[in-house]
Amino acid sequence: MKVVMGPDPSLVYRPDVNPEVAKDKSSFRNYTSGPLLDRVFATYKLMHTHQTVDFVNRMHTQFGGFSYKKMTVMEAVDMLDDLVDESDPDVNFPNSFHAFQTAEGIRKVHPDKDWFHLVGLLHDLGKVLALWGEPQWAVVGDTFPVGCKPQASVVFCDSTFQDNPDLQDPRYSTELGMYQLHCGLENVLMSWGHDEYLYRMMKFNKFSLPSEAFYMIRFHSFYPWHTGGDYRQLCSQRDLDMLPWVQEFNKFDLYTKCPDLPDVDKLRPYYQGLIDKYCPGVLSW
Repeated sequence: MKVVMGPDPSLVYRPDVNPEVAKDKSSFRNYTSGPLLDRVFATYKLMHTHQTVDFVNRMHTQFGGFSYKKMTVMEAVDMLDDLVDESDPDVNFPNSFHAFQTAEGIRKVHPDKDWFHLVGLLHDLGKVLALWGEPQWAVVGDTFPVGCKPQASVVFCDSTFQDNPDLQDPRYSTELGMYQLHCGLENVLMSWGHDEYLYRMMKFNKFSLPSEAFYMIRFHSFYPWHTGGDYRQLCSQRDLDMLPWVQEFNKFDLYTKCPDLPDVDKLRPYYQGLIDKYCPGVLSW
């Protein structure tokens, strides 16, 4: 399905903003300077050291039963009031506001796709893992395949993987590693974090969303693929067909970030209606 791209959501979300003073796209995802850089680098260093094939498999086993908590989607959104993402160089405010910013950006550009609006609200809910005691390096940040050599567009690729034991293992240290050419991303073991956890949680709880929504959730943090252009050797044709949807979502995930926070109380009834439609009730997390 062809995705019809909308206008730049960094301006659509804030229609009152003068384009001349709106934050320039090039200033997002700055990993070379900025007040949050030390925190961001430290998070990625831990991530790139400890995210291994063995670690990811253990996380799938630990969290795959979804027996940690029973709660609604909106209760999970509210939990994110207490989380600031330590891997994000662009914002230093709670993740719950970012959820509504993303959703509203999508809603303005794609008013006819209510399921897409809900994806904006849902996409980071897997970060509740950090509120249950998991370290942020195992929850937030860009994702990448484990079991093969990291490619050039992975954040801090040249300076953070030296102590990862998988890269000393000949099974995992080549471009394909443990995978077959064009095996498909559904057959790739991604670094563990909020993307994979939430994707599996949505499947477990039988969310009635289209396949594009599940794909956006699962791979929205896979920047080396959807933005960096890497890991194409692992992609199937289905992955390439879904890529424009992930890229369309990414525009809102990234460019709606701004310090002007939304009025959550006014937005809540609309999004509760979408929750009731696509993923109602008390869910297993």
